[in-house]
Amino acid sequence: MKGPHNIFRMIRMGATLERTGAMPIVLEAFDAPRSLRILARTLVWPFQWLGKRGDAELPPPSRALSALGPAYIKFGQVLSTRPDLVGNDLAVQLRVLQDKLPPFPTPAAKAMIDSELGQPLDTIFEDFSEPVAAASIAQVHKARLRETGESVAIKVLRPGIERAFQRDIDVFYFVAGFIEAFSPGSRRLKPRDVIKHFEGVVKGELDLRLESASASEFAANTAGDAGFTLPKIIWDHSSRRVMTMSWAEGVPLGDNAAIDAMGHDRDELGTRVLQLFLNHALRDGFFHADMHQGNLKVAPNGDIIAFDFGIMGHIDEYTRRVYAEILYGFIKRDYQRVAEVHFEAGYVPSDRDVEEFARALRAVGEPIFGMDATRISMGKLLSYLFEVTERFGMETRTELILLQRTMVVVEGVARSLSPQLNIWDVARPIVGDYIKQSLGPRALAGDLIKTLQVVARFGPRLPRLVESALAAQAAEPSKTTPKTSRTLVAVAALCGAGLTALGFILFSV
Repeated sequence: MKGPHNIFRMIRMGATLERTGAMPIVLEAFDAPRSLRILARTLVWPFQWLGKRGDAELPPPSRALSALGPAYIKFGQVLSTRPDLVGNDLAVQLRVLQDKLPPFPTPAAKAMIDSELGQPLDTIFEDFSEPVAAASIAQVHKARLRETGESVAIKVLRPGIERAFQRDIDVFYFVAGFIEAFSPGSRRLKPRDVIKHFEGVVKGELDLRLESASASEFAANTAGDAGFTLPKIIWDHSSRRVMTMSWAEGVPLGDNAAIDAMGHDRDELGTRVLQLFLNHALRDGFFHADMHQGNLKVAPNGDIIAFDFGIMGHIDEYTRRVYAEILYGFIKRDYQRVAEVHFEAGYVPSDRDVEEFARALRAVGEPIFGMDATRISMGKLLSYLFEVTERFGMETRTELILLQRTMVVVEGVARSLSPQLNIWDVARPIVGDYIKQSLGPRALAGDLIKTLQVVARFGPRLPRLVESALAAQAAEPSKTTPKTSRTLVAVAALCGAGLTALGFILFSV
């Protein structure tokens, strides 16, 4: 319940923020009005003793959230993906958050598995281990399938985690309502929308069936990617609170000494991890949005293995094409074309000046190209680009902010493997190939075929639609409504597109 009983929890949260030194940083990041800053700090100052100390080695925001518990840790991790909401500085500080927590007892995990899978654990698994990893939402055990002897990883939700998260989310909503009530000016920050976004992310992670589905889709998309593998989901032994997958052996991608000992080429690995991410984002529009070293391993044969599919990014096909053109324009330093793409896509209002926008883009790109190759960052380029487009009236697009944040993380992983990596040289072939495939003759043919398929579905209804529209205009030509005109235009366009597609197919046979 989002009621007054949450007052104590709100006070404890505020006291922890104040005691750890995070309160002024958080208020500054959200650009809170002066009145709200004074009110917040005045209310919580007498209750500092109720706050938790946290780990003094962490930055204040991460220290406070880690001390407050799993929901707050996850909240910080989600906010780290939204620099558009909290600013770049706070987003960077929150990225150091680690949700490694003490594991819960193994008997509790076994009881959860018995309940979820509907049969005793010992009839399915053997050699069930103690926890090998524990995070804020779940922990992982290693075991073997009794039937086949295959080694598997079993991810199990923490007991009662759904209720605990809902309780804390209620506090977040209560705090958001409190802020809006006492500081109407803060409503432009949309605090309730921030909490709603967080709630949606968490609900997705609390249902392991959704994570299993994401892993399955990701595996299907990347089946042909050389040097990249994923654990296989074992659906027969997975449910809402339990996810069973094949065990993947390897060393963490961040352990350079172990990678060198195995004889792998770190320069090649750095190039591959970046190109894989770009392929997934541009080619598939479905990418792993949490590709840090903790979620990546290197197999003995050199394959990169990805884990943890709770946070995935989605980009529709049209947006992928637009941003591929934008990236390619920057790579070629064709700022005029980059500006035109923004206007053609409707990202920048048509009443703005294209030439002025192109000059603003040049101011973004040229300093980056002037850097040493080891300092060039595509993630920073996207970040600067969003700042410029926002000044010219472009609305924030959440999926692209997630893409930019993940790009920064992946670049960091690649550079940790190969410090001299030239991001542009690595990205150029991937972006260039995508441009050729998505904007060339084959792409046009594919679009026309899709159009014909739409026309075919409406085929039986087209004569009646055309007849009704024409009859309505003929009966009262002086009273033709914009809706009727639009219908006629749409029908004509649909028919024309269908005939064009049909002609293209016939002449190409």
